[in-house]
Amino acid sequence: MAGKAIMNAVLYDRYGGGPAALKHVDLPVPTTNKDEVLVKLEATSLNPVDWKMQKGVLRPLFPRKFPYIPATDVAGEIVGVGSDVKNFKAGDKVVAILSHTTGGGLAEFAVAKESLTVSRPPEVSAAEGAGLPVAGLTAHQALTQSAGIKLDGSGKQANILITAASGGVGHYAVQLAKLGNTHVTATCGARNIEFVKSLGADEVVDYKTPDGAALKSPSGRKYDAVIHCATGIPWSIFEPNLSANGKVIDITPGPSALLTFALKKLTFSKKQLVPLLLIPKGDNLDYLVKLVKEGKLKTVIDSKHPLSKAEDAWAKSIDGHATGKIVVEP
Repeated sequence: MAGKAIMNAVLYDRYGGGPAALKHVDLPVPTTNKDEVLVKLEATSLNPVDWKMQKGVLRPLFPRKFPYIPATDVAGEIVGVGSDVKNFKAGDKVVAILSHTTGGGLAEFAVAKESLTVSRPPEVSAAEGAGLPVAGLTAHQALTQSAGIKLDGSGKQANILITAASGGVGHYAVQLAKLGNTHVTATCGARNIEFVKSLGADEVVDYKTPDGAALKSPSGRKYDAVIHCATGIPWSIFEPNLSANGKVIDITPGPSALLTFALKKLTFSKKQLVPLLLIPKGDNLDYLVKLVKEGKLKTVIDSKHPLSKAEDAWAKSIDGHATGKIVVEP
């Protein structure tokens, strides 16, 4: 694939501006470094971190420089490989997670590190695969590492609460938690209660009701771990609902969460708030793709948008009420 080939891409060149600041441009198809693969994209999924980066929430870390092509969760077909690539060849169907430093997902082609690229079997569609990386890996890391849940069903039963259970991370977290020995309580909006039950949650509470706002378990359980996918819930609401050694795993920790984390550590509290920083691993992504293939995990797709209407997908993500994943297709 010669560097002179041209592709469509969507980028932004400054902080702020929301969907209106996204620009459609023609750019050269990127070239691979020796440890990278070039992927012709078939689907890209959005995550809240994508628009938060545009808003400037992660500056000065991300984006590293402007202009920036956002989105990191992609699926497609390999059309070129770097000189050191061993496990893939042109024609292979894959799922990959791109670096947030360089982005690249809202385009017709992107380069991915071989180590963060996994095979996609025919049973897994491009959109289903593209939904997995950030949201699926966050749910997986929160449950297996932070909460210590074994997804083979071994270990003693744990009571888990999942907030915002109908969203990207939440809908994967419910399904993955039920592969372990868990009782799952979930919160979501009234319109999604049946949906979250269908994912396997044992009890589901409308977050706008008094019990839902207080995070109370209908069966009176205390939570061993909370996979906290919502925002704006103070520690004082969680604390009375936790078991003696209960943990709140906050997937979008802000300044107040980090302060609570520090205070709980300093006072040797048995109840802990744990900020989660996703460390993507190819092996874990491969595991999730295999679960989808086996029918044990599903990507629920909120909506699909062509690359030419990426602004609509962006606006829907900012709105914050997607059920499952928002997907853009070149």
